Amino acid sequence: MGIMGNDFNQIMSSKTAEELIKITRISRDDYQSEALEAADSELAKREIPDQEIEDIIKRIIEAEGKAIEIENSTVGSGIRFLNFLIDSFIWLIAVFVLTLPLNAHRGSQMLIGYLITLASYILYYAGLEIKFQKTLGKMITKTKVVTYNGEAPSNADIIVRTLLRIIAPFDIVSFLFTKNGFHDRLSGTKVVKG
Repeated sequence: MGIMGNDFNQIMSSKTAEELIKITRISRDDYQSEALEAADSELAKREIPDQEIEDIIKRIIEAEGKAIEIENSTVGSGIRFLNFLIDSFIWLIAVFVLTLPLNAHRGSQMLIGYLITLASYILYYAGLEIKFQKTLGKMITKTKVVTYNGEAPSNADIIVRTLLRIIAPFDIVSFLFTKNGFHDRLSGTKVVKG
């Protein structure tokens, strides 16, 4: 092995057992022969029992299958836009009702109106998605929010997702280019059928 081989040895020595097994047993065609030799060598040094290797291979294949399943059930921009329209309509009605008493007392009430608007927005999205994994729009379109591995998002994930929606003009535009908007990608979530 030349200089490149030494680099591969160093790289492979920093990999986890799972990463090495994926390289050597599942994704061999994706790597150069020198990289494979280094990965095989590193895996042999670790003396991992065959049964443990088989269990890891099974876990990797199941995870990859789950990722494909989640990607296939991710809804497109049309459904996302429909969710946006439904949720915006419902939220705006709530804002109108909540701020109606303030309209009778113009002037200094404007700041309170803005605060009510912001608070109701956060409560609508975060409250419903924390409790049900879906807003009313998602309930109507039979979709829900999940993490990239298909699990229910944590409360922190949902709060981050909700706060990221506030960058609305850019977030809405992001759906023209991808199924997942900024608030999805930056919070590690997706909207899927279900």
